[in-house]
Amino acid sequence: MVTGSTGMAPAAEWRDVAVRYPYAEADAVGPVTLDVRRGEVLLLLGSSGAGKSTLLATLTGLVPQTMPADVSGEVRVFGEAAASRRPAQWSTTVARLFQNAEETLCGMTIGDEVAFALENRALPVAEIEARMAAAMQAVGLEPQERGRRTMALSGGEKQIVALAALLAQDAALVVVDEPTAHLAPAAAARLSELVLARKEGRSVIVVDHRLDGLVGSVDRVAVIDGDGRLMAEGDPRTVFVTHREALAAQGIWRPVATELSAELAAAGMMLEPTPLDIGEAIRGLEGLAPDRRAAARPQVARFVSERLAQPAQDHGAVAARLEGAACAPFLGPVVLENIDLVLHTGEAVAILGANGAGKSTLGASLAGLLRLKAGRRDGGPGGMAFQNPEGQFVAGSVGEEIAAALGIGARGYDLPPPPPPCKAWWRGRTTTHRDDPGHGAEADAARIAAVLRAWRLDGLAARHPFELSQGQKRRLALACLVEPARFPLLVLDEPTAGLDAAGVEGLSRVAQSLRGRGTALAIITHELDFALATCPRAVIVGEGRILADGPCPALLADRDLMRRAGLETPALLDLAAWVEAIAAVAAC
Repeated sequence: MVTGSTGMAPAAEWRDVAVRYPYAEADAVGPVTLDVRRGEVLLLLGSSGAGKSTLLATLTGLVPQTMPADVSGEVRVFGEAAASRRPAQWSTTVARLFQNAEETLCGMTIGDEVAFALENRALPVAEIEARMAAAMQAVGLEPQERGRRTMALSGGEKQIVALAALLAQDAALVVVDEPTAHLAPAAAARLSELVLARKEGRSVIVVDHRLDGLVGSVDRVAVIDGDGRLMAEGDPRTVFVTHREALAAQGIWRPVATELSAELAAAGMMLEPTPLDIGEAIRGLEGLAPDRRAAARPQVARFVSERLAQPAQDHGAVAARLEGAACAPFLGPVVLENIDLVLHTGEAVAILGANGAGKSTLGASLAGLLRLKAGRRDGGPGGMAFQNPEGQFVAGSVGEEIAAALGIGARGYDLPPPPPPCKAWWRGRTTTHRDDPGHGAEADAARIAAVLRAWRLDGLAARHPFELSQGQKRRLALACLVEPARFPLLVLDEPTAGLDAAGVEGLSRVAQSLRGRGTALAIITHELDFALATCPRAVIVGEGRILADGPCPALLADRDLMRRAGLETPALLDLAAWVEAIAAVAAC
């Protein structure tokens, strides 16, 4: 048995572990051999669908005891076989946050949720109360919020509650799968600090893609490739430098600073040490000799410019308009009042704000999906990609989902019954469109295959949408909304959650293409770098209204506004400020 640095068994270990789900023709992950040392913070990276969540699920026996699968190899937790207990019996040792917070929530209220695991362990009431209070305070929840209904929370608020419940457990092994995906930057930074903070006897496994601000707290990185195998492991600086090109080829997240460092190195300017975040990169640039610093400025300026969306030359027609709008969630109270907002065709606008500020409600109102309590909406119908992609699925397979979105089934195609697993369900179809005998199965198959390729869903046509990874679900939901080209306005609610680097880059290209064909985009996101890359304009929501509306880089660079809105200025804009400062010195 391999032991940690103290001579004791590792906190977690996988020995030649491979997992294959029923009817699958290939392993979902593995074989993987990997240890998590006691007291260590391990960052687990991989492309979407690589099997990271499946690997984590083997730790407590959720796979295969709850989710049937064939598991080979050996999984141990603190030296004990994972299979030796039922999943629930690991709750005293392992606390896990799932990628989708709604898979965790089971309490009717916030207080119920935070207390749930503690009550199941039959802890004394006084201890439960103390742990609840400490966990809620740590994540920024007020005591009077204990009675709030969890079903009425925003996606980000649900994630905060799930994190509070996890912290209250005080487990020896903490497993968090994208813990900040739906959180505003300020909340994400605070909660990452809580989860990753060094604590005697605690080990942490984290899957996340917000690497800036995270990698500095990580001891080791392990990378799973697209075939579900371990492709690299080591300290962060070594992995991200040595394997940079391989990570990029796999579509795996890399720190922005390492990309900048590589471009500068190619131009003959080395930053020492290789930076892992923008702050380190700026300090490295400041450490260059004055002439080298001046030579680096245009390179850095180009790097920043390539990551900022270019505004449209001219405003198109009005796609949607809200005037004096009072916006409220379904069966809920008004959360935004006196909203005046106009979106034009070909325009992309980022809707930004803290968790619970009303961004999703504003987006749904803008799309015409929620009835206003006051005021008016003008414009054509809007389509919306919801925060939880599962809320959009209506069919029994990925192929049928795409067919339904394209209108193939809805217009008269006789879709076959559910297919045998892993068979291309459309092959051999002979039915034709009842209104167009010349348009048949081959044309349908070509359209569906093209969508599958475009959204990196090849080979998944026969899979049920709920069997996909979170990133694959996201891409499927976006594909089904975007590809029919049905709506003049699209509202995308947290479209990057669960996506790998390749998925986000692809989505940026899709956004540019949609703008080019005249579609108006409203993008609700906490990924401020993505907002900068795709949206020339931003709307900042807070205090029950629109706090600001203007050019995205200018608003996000306004630190007072960002603090007021519960946001943080993106590190990329700190780099832009450095460029301006060097230019000002040169001008003198």
